[in-house]
Amino acid sequence: MAGTMSQDDLVADLKRSLHDSAAVFDAANDADFVRFLRQALPDMGWKRGITRLGQVTLDSAVADYSLAAYPDFLNYKTHMWEPVGAGPQPWEPGYPGAVPRVRGYMNGSGWWLGFEPAPSAAHLAVRGSTFKFYYFGQHAIGTDAADTTVGLTDRGLLLLRAQAEAMLELTLRNAGKPVQLRDGLSGTPRNSTPSALYQALLTAFMEAR
Repeated sequence: MAGTMSQDDLVADLKRSLHDSAAVFDAANDADFVRFLRQALPDMGWKRGITRLGQVTLDSAVADYSLAAYPDFLNYKTHMWEPVGAGPQPWEPGYPGAVPRVRGYMNGSGWWLGFEPAPSAAHLAVRGSTFKFYYFGQHAIGTDAADTTVGLTDRGLLLLRAQAEAMLELTLRNAGKPVQLRDGLSGTPRNSTPSALYQALLTAFMEAR
């Protein structure tokens, strides 16, 4: 029977699924297997997105805003920047113009929200300086199952993506030297190399619904 979504149970099932090849990863405290699971999380975010709410405080004529307060940010979704009260209509005096285009982007210091053009004083007067938005967040794996955000029904998908990470590392460790693995890893053939297994597992993950 499958375990819970706790980190320890996920690590135990990942190790079992890798069969003999699991012995290659011998870091203390199962650190390699924890790393494979965590490396799978960004793709789980794209495959099984979770929506979260954030906000930034806007300043007139400032286009870019740090999202350091949201370390799980993966991508911008939409906003809730509505007019305060009824707000002027496009045909009425005082209408500030359309909401600027908003995007999430990464630079050297992390994720940012970028406005094009920057919000104007008129925008802030009509809509306020608090910009609330929805974003796609990255999943987490917790010591306790309740702190893992990946759903139980997606347990196999998470393990599949983590298996691919393990095969990628085996490929890098054994570049130019094929490694044979025992049957049992996702039904792949006995003599597949880690690089072929990585591609097969990644394809299976991307095609999963």
